[in-house]
Amino acid sequence: MTPHSNDAPLGAAVALDGRGACIAEARHLAAGFLTRVRAEHSIPVSQRAIEVTQLVVSELVTNAQKYAAGPILLDLRITDGLVEVQVWDSDPVLPVARAADAGRVGQHGMEIVVAVCEGFEAMREPVGKRLTARLALADEPTRIDQSRR
Repeated sequence: MTPHSNDAPLGAAVALDGRGACIAEARHLAAGFLTRVRAEHSIPVSQRAIEVTQLVVSELVTNAQKYAAGPILLDLRITDGLVEVQVWDSDPVLPVARAADAGRVGQHGMEIVVAVCEGFEAMREPVGKRLTARLALADEPTRIDQSRR
């Protein structure tokens, strides 16, 4: 991963070849990035945030590898208490989260991504598409049930 300039939001980007172990590589790079953000910049990043980010990266890169030929670009940025995960691929077809169906085997990836994110958008680019998922870096504070007091 290559760090962005000091003027840009804290982030990193990598080009994946779209073959073989690129999904595992993307997951590893996302976890390493968030671990470094926490250690080197004292930004609160929960273990849950690391794990959910890895899940989202895995689902988005899997879809790119499955449906698009060629390279995949993964961009991670920290902004306003969120990690923004962007995945670009060469296929212009935008993904659609299917309706929940417990009987369906497979094809639940976009359902999962949309469910765990603070925000999600898919945009066509001049070539291909860019998917952007935003996830909270910190767990929600534990809420005290006022009725038990």
